Amino acid sequence: MQYVAGPPTSVAPLARPGRPAVVTRTVTELTGPTRGRVTLPLRLMWGPDRVFELADPDQLLWMYENVLRESTRTEDLRRYLNGHLLHQVWPVLNLPRGVRAAWELRHPSLNAGSTAEPSGDRRAA
Repeated sequence: MQYVAGPPTSVAPLARPGRPAVVTRTVTELTGPTRGRVTLPLRLMWGPDRVFELADPDQLLWMYENVLRESTRTEDLRRYLNGHLLHQVWPVLNLPRGVRAAWELRHPSLNAGSTAEPSGDRRAA
């Protein structure tokens, strides 16, 4: 079952034009990997470099951004994202406004921010 953020009478936040952002009911159901290498399917990452080393902070951010932006089903969110890591990296993820709004509406704890910061300068200015 997919959850589209927002009350039924409002316009759902969009991941991209014409497609609502997909959000899980809880962050705790995101039980994806926290280490190792992850290969995303073509539906989530269209480029040739679909393998991500989660120990590399930049690769972790890039993978999370792609999964959050491209997912059309909650199963992908559960499989590839980890709730604890999502809370850690949320403040620095580069996401479409609709995706960020949908997730923060459903999960206000994400909007509270995090004290953990990924290393690297990928998100600088």
